[in-house]
Amino acid sequence: METFDYIEIKIPAKPQYVGVVRLTVSGMATRLGFNYDEIEDLKIAVSEAVTNVVHHAYTEAVGEVVIGSALYKNRLEVMVADDGHGFNFEEIKSKIGPYTENESVEVLREGGLGLYLMETLMDEVRVKNDDGVTVFMTKYVTREQVKDNVKRIPTK
Repeated sequence: METFDYIEIKIPAKPQYVGVVRLTVSGMATRLGFNYDEIEDLKIAVSEAVTNVVHHAYTEAVGEVVIGSALYKNRLEVMVADDGHGFNFEEIKSKIGPYTENESVEVLREGGLGLYLMETLMDEVRVKNDDGVTVFMTKYVTREQVKDNVKRIPTK
Protein backbone atom coordinates (compact mmCIF):
# COMPACT_ATOMS: atom_id res chain seq x y z
CA MET A 1 0.00 0.00 0.00
CA GLU A 2 1.26 3.43 -0.96
CA THR A 3 2.05 5.74 1.93
CA PHE A 4 0.67 9.26 2.08
CA ASP A 5 0.07 12.15 4.43
CA TYR A 6 -3.55 13.20 4.92
CA ILE A 7 -4.58 16.75 5.72
CA GLU A 8 -8.19 17.77 6.29
CA ILE A 9 -9.67 21.19 6.94
CA LYS A 10 -13.26 22.20 7.51
CA ILE A 11 -14.37 25.74 6.76
CA PRO A 12 -17.67 27.63 6.75
CA ALA A 13 -19.17 27.81 3.25
CA LYS A 14 -18.43 31.53 2.99
CA PRO A 15 -16.52 33.34 0.22
CA GLN A 16 -13.98 34.87 2.60
CA TYR A 17 -12.52 31.41 3.34
CA VAL A 18 -11.75 30.46 -0.26
CA GLY A 19 -8.39 32.26 0.07
CA VAL A 20 -7.51 30.10 3.09
CA VAL A 21 -8.03 26.99 0.97
CA ARG A 22 -5.94 28.44 -1.89
CA LEU A 23 -3.03 29.12 0.48
CA THR A 24 -3.28 25.65 2.01
CA VAL A 25 -3.29 23.96 -1.41
CA SER A 26 -0.35 26.10 -2.50
CA GLY A 27 1.67 25.04 0.54
CA MET A 28 0.94 21.35 0.04
CA ALA A 29 1.74 21.53 -3.68
CA THR A 30 5.03 23.31 -2.99
CA ARG A 31 5.92 20.59 -0.50
CA LEU A 32 5.40 17.92 -3.18
CA GLY A 33 7.54 19.72 -5.77
CA PHE A 34 4.91 21.00 -8.19
CA ASN A 35 6.12 23.79 -10.45
CA TYR A 36 4.62 27.29 -10.43
CA ASP A 37 2.12 26.68 -13.25
CA GLU A 38 0.92 23.41 -11.72
CA ILE A 39 0.42 25.11 -8.36
CA GLU A 40 -1.65 27.84 -10.03
CA ASP A 41 -3.74 25.17 -11.79
CA LEU A 42 -4.33 23.40 -8.48
CA LYS A 43 -5.32 26.60 -6.72
CA ILE A 44 -7.80 27.51 -9.46
CA ALA A 45 -9.38 24.04 -9.63
CA VAL A 46 -9.75 23.65 -5.87
CA SER A 47 -11.03 27.19 -5.36
CA GLU A 48 -13.61 26.59 -8.13
CA ALA A 49 -14.82 23.48 -6.30
CA VAL A 50 -15.06 25.38 -3.00
CA THR A 51 -16.74 28.36 -4.70
CA ASN A 52 -19.35 26.01 -6.18
CA VAL A 53 -20.18 24.87 -2.64
CA VAL A 54 -20.33 28.45 -1.38
CA HIS A 55 -22.73 29.54 -4.14
CA HIS A 56 -24.84 26.46 -4.71
CA ALA A 57 -24.81 23.94 -1.85
CA TYR A 58 -26.63 25.77 0.92
CA THR A 59 -29.64 28.02 0.45
CA GLU A 60 -31.04 28.69 3.91
CA ALA A 61 -28.12 28.40 6.34
CA VAL A 62 -24.37 28.53 6.09
CA GLY A 63 -23.00 25.01 5.92
CA GLU A 64 -19.51 23.60 5.95
CA VAL A 65 -17.02 22.58 3.32
CA VAL A 66 -14.61 19.73 4.03
CA ILE A 67 -11.36 19.73 2.07
CA GLY A 68 -9.36 16.52 2.41
CA SER A 69 -5.95 16.16 0.77
CA ALA A 70 -3.78 13.09 0.34
CA LEU A 71 -0.14 13.90 -0.38
CA TYR A 72 1.59 11.05 -2.20
CA LYS A 73 5.14 11.03 -3.54
CA ASN A 74 3.97 11.66 -7.12
CA ARG A 75 0.55 13.31 -6.79
CA LEU A 76 -1.89 15.36 -4.78
CA GLU A 77 -5.45 14.12 -4.37
CA VAL A 78 -8.00 16.66 -3.17
CA MET A 79 -11.57 16.03 -2.05
CA VAL A 80 -14.03 18.90 -1.65
CA ALA A 81 -17.28 17.82 0.02
CA ASP A 82 -20.50 19.36 1.29
CA ASP A 83 -23.80 18.02 2.53
CA GLY A 84 -25.94 20.59 0.76
CA HIS A 85 -28.01 20.33 -2.39
CA GLY A 86 -26.68 18.09 -5.14
CA PHE A 87 -26.57 18.74 -8.88
CA ASN A 88 -26.56 16.67 -12.03
CA PHE A 89 -22.92 16.66 -13.16
CA GLU A 90 -23.57 15.27 -16.64
CA GLU A 91 -26.36 17.78 -17.25
CA ILE A 92 -24.16 20.71 -16.21
CA LYS A 93 -21.23 19.32 -18.18
CA SER A 94 -23.32 19.02 -21.34
CA LYS A 95 -24.22 22.71 -21.17
CA ILE A 96 -20.62 23.96 -21.18
CA GLY A 97 -18.14 24.44 -24.06
CA PRO A 98 -16.59 23.89 -26.41
CA TYR A 99 -17.35 27.12 -28.13
CA THR A 100 -17.12 27.69 -31.85
CA GLU A 101 -15.99 30.68 -33.85
CA ASN A 102 -19.63 31.32 -34.83
CA GLU A 103 -20.68 32.09 -31.26
CA SER A 104 -20.54 35.65 -30.03
CA VAL A 105 -18.74 36.36 -26.77
CA GLU A 106 -21.85 38.18 -25.51
CA VAL A 107 -23.87 34.93 -25.41
CA LEU A 108 -21.33 32.66 -23.70
CA ARG A 109 -22.95 30.65 -20.92
CA GLU A 110 -21.75 31.31 -17.40
CA GLY A 111 -22.99 28.16 -15.66
CA GLY A 112 -20.63 25.22 -15.42
CA LEU A 113 -17.41 27.15 -16.00
CA GLY A 114 -16.03 25.92 -12.68
CA LEU A 115 -16.57 22.29 -13.69
CA TYR A 116 -14.93 22.94 -17.04
CA LEU A 117 -11.89 24.50 -15.33
CA MET A 118 -11.57 21.61 -12.87
CA GLU A 119 -11.61 19.04 -15.67
CA THR A 120 -9.18 21.08 -17.79
CA LEU A 121 -6.64 21.89 -15.06
CA MET A 122 -6.58 18.58 -13.17
CA ASP A 123 -5.43 15.17 -14.37
CA GLU A 124 -8.47 13.34 -12.97
CA VAL A 125 -11.85 14.60 -11.73
CA ARG A 126 -14.67 12.50 -10.29
CA VAL A 127 -17.93 13.70 -8.80
CA LYS A 128 -20.08 11.82 -6.32
CA ASN A 129 -23.57 13.24 -5.98
CA ASP A 130 -25.46 11.68 -3.08
CA ASP A 131 -26.25 13.61 0.09
CA GLY A 132 -24.45 16.70 -1.06
CA VAL A 133 -21.64 16.74 -3.58
CA THR A 134 -18.11 15.39 -3.30
CA VAL A 135 -15.52 16.32 -5.92
CA PHE A 136 -12.34 14.23 -6.14
CA MET A 137 -9.44 15.78 -8.07
CA THR A 138 -5.97 14.43 -8.74
CA LYS A 139 -2.90 16.25 -10.04
CA TYR A 140 0.33 14.36 -10.79
CA VAL A 141 3.73 15.92 -10.24
CA THR A 142 5.60 16.30 -13.52
CA ARG A 143 9.33 16.30 -13.22
CA GLU A 144 11.52 17.91 -15.87
CA GLN A 145 13.94 15.30 -17.13
CA VAL A 146 16.81 17.70 -17.88
CA LYS A 147 16.86 19.35 -14.48
CA ASP A 148 19.35 16.95 -12.87
CA ASN A 149 21.58 16.70 -15.96
CA VAL A 150 22.08 20.38 -16.71
CA LYS A 151 25.39 22.06 -15.94
CA ARG A 152 25.01 25.12 -13.80
CA ILE A 153 26.56 28.35 -15.04
CA PRO A 154 27.78 30.57 -12.24
CA THR A 155 26.41 34.12 -12.30
CA LYS A 156 29.33 35.73 -10.47
